[in-house]
Amino acid sequence: MYAMWSIEEQAPEIKAKAWFPEAQKIKDFKLSDYKGKWVIITFYPGDFTFVCATDIEAFMTSYEEFKKNGAEIVAISTDSLYSHKAWSETSPRVKTSKIPLIEDFNKKISTDYGFLNTQTGAARRGTVIIDPDGKIQYVSIHNDALGKDVDHIYTSFMALKYVRDTPTSEGHICAIPANWRLGKRTLDIDIVNDIGKL
Repeated sequence: MYAMWSIEEQAPEIKAKAWFPEAQKIKDFKLSDYKGKWVIITFYPGDFTFVCATDIEAFMTSYEEFKKNGAEIVAISTDSLYSHKAWSETSPRVKTSKIPLIEDFNKKISTDYGFLNTQTGAARRGTVIIDPDGKIQYVSIHNDALGKDVDHIYTSFMALKYVRDTPTSEGHICAIPANWRLGKRTLDIDIVNDIGKL
């Protein structure tokens, strides 16, 4: 299944029910309500599975840093809302999470974003970063057995935020070099004069 979007295009709208563990409530979730914020979507194959619980736990270790920098984290799988609630209340790794768990029981969201594994009917493991204008800036889909590297996702988010927030003069672009880390030098590239110098 292939997505119908490209990087820097508008993210497909999401309208669904979600379990909000911090409030202990089922609420409506609408992606467009988050315009003006960064949104990190963590897709995962299923509740009550081993690697998926570690993903949620790992995101929680950086949760406050994401929030402090204007990002909201939400999680999506093709499980039912009631499965999300039960998982949130019983899993040792998940029950302290504040991350909303969005229901995709009809598989529409996973299909719209190109994450649906048509052989299993579950969402593939991966991540999407959406900017405050609602545009997709980052997508990663990988083997279900591979848990997420949240440090990498956080660094990628902060790099994208830096590029968005950093004004450049005419004829220049701001770019992030390979293996960049927070606090390291970024690139202010003169499109004409820096050709062949970097």
